[in-house]
Amino acid sequence: MNHPWSRIYQRISIYRWHDPSTWLERGIVWIYAILVGLVVSFYVRLSEEALVGYRWCQQHLGYGLLALTPLGTMFIVFCVRRYYPGSEGSGIPQVIAALRDTRRLAQLRGLVSLPIALAKILLGACAIALGLSTGREGPCVQIAASLMRQCTRWLPGSSRLQPDQLMLAGGAAGIAGAFNTPLAGIVFAIEELSRQFEEGTSGVLLTAIILAGMVSTSLLGNGLYFGHVRIHTQAHLITDVFMCALVCGVCGGLFAQLFIFAAQKSRFFRYWKSEHPYINAATCGAAVALLALFTAGSVNGSGYDVTHDMLMHGQQVSLSFAPLKALATWLSFHSGVPGGLFAPTLAIGAGIGRDLQAVLAGDANLLYVLAMAGFLAAVTQAPITASVIVMEMIDGHTTVMGLLAVTLLSSLIARIFSPPLYATLALNYLAATNALPAASESLPAVVQDQADNPADKHRPV
Repeated sequence: MNHPWSRIYQRISIYRWHDPSTWLERGIVWIYAILVGLVVSFYVRLSEEALVGYRWCQQHLGYGLLALTPLGTMFIVFCVRRYYPGSEGSGIPQVIAALRDTRRLAQLRGLVSLPIALAKILLGACAIALGLSTGREGPCVQIAASLMRQCTRWLPGSSRLQPDQLMLAGGAAGIAGAFNTPLAGIVFAIEELSRQFEEGTSGVLLTAIILAGMVSTSLLGNGLYFGHVRIHTQAHLITDVFMCALVCGVCGGLFAQLFIFAAQKSRFFRYWKSEHPYINAATCGAAVALLALFTAGSVNGSGYDVTHDMLMHGQQVSLSFAPLKALATWLSFHSGVPGGLFAPTLAIGAGIGRDLQAVLAGDANLLYVLAMAGFLAAVTQAPITASVIVMEMIDGHTTVMGLLAVTLLSSLIARIFSPPLYATLALNYLAATNALPAASESLPAVVQDQADNPADKHRPV
């Protein structure tokens, strides 16, 4: 029989607690995780100030935004194409591409690098300041993954940590810091970024999220993203869940397919964007500016302020808010500027909940919350992430069963119309580096099948 001290020593040996290089490795990871929290907090604050700047321009420039927004959009696209290719769009497909094909990571490192992180911060804030319908959460994933990847240059030679593990931890910390939703960060990393959970990654993942979350909480406060939303009754929960899932699943699937169609399948959109990028950017910027005038600015920015007022103050929006916000978001994305989809998608979902309120008898806030989660799940096809992220945003533990039900149903319905959005867009970056044949072994088989044959979407991812 082994002595207790012998078993303790065996444990110390297994986890290398006696090895100085192990503590050096952990210390470097902890330092970078703290840095991630600082940078994400800075970007969140910068985005908020950028939106304040846009509201000021709205009041004082008026029709001048019809010229400023297109010109500014052209400038951002010029910077992206000339100096920082890979910084456009959400940032999540870029991270997925780098994670899926670690054998060609050297070719893909331009997607997760310090210059890309800097461009994402500055140009992403400029896009918000121009009134484009973009969010900060997707960019936070790419920023945080880029920072955490820098750990590899300082780690000791005996380190077992791989670049993909560090990027995965960074992406999770980015979501957690941007939304103040640590559980959603963990689930997002497992469900969307990696679609697996390795024992060797778990410690790094949790440590990075905890440290980055503590830093961002200290700087940004520990409040809920939308606040504590009061739901007075769930008497019609089954009907509300079914209707929200049906509408959000169809709308979300078509919305995701629109992005995929423009990015991959439409020769016209791809030709126009590649051959005339600045005219395309100006056109998209002018269209968003016109929508801003038509809607008094409600479709601009991430949509956080409109969604917050709907949930917390009962503010009503027009029945056209959801489709116009969706149009503004697609135009902003298609222009080629850096910017995320998470927050605009939540705003569109809240607008769908407002439309359903006109025909359903359920509690208004419950419809908003269910539609937000359902539409996000339909667009991303990550139902558990969508349910957890909305639950943490509103302290919605009492609605957790409804959120899980609506996200699962919405995601299933959306698969009829579209393959997974982020994983499908990631194929563009793999193809751009001639990595597609090798990447096909590391991407989920169903994503490959759906990308090649959109009609076959019935199998679960």
